[in-house]
Amino acid sequence: MTAHPAAAPRVRTGGPQEDGPKIVEHVMGWVLVVVLAMLVTQLGLL
Repeated sequence: MTAHPAAAPRVRTGGPQEDGPKIVEHVMGWVLVVVLAMLVTQLGLL
């Protein structure tokens, strides 16, 4: 027997929302990739 019931609701901790727009997250990820690529080429690291 455990102290917590199995069907207890999950507590939200203020992390990222699960129901947000996925396209925004996808586009921002690609923007980050492009910015990092530009930085690497400008610094001559590649």
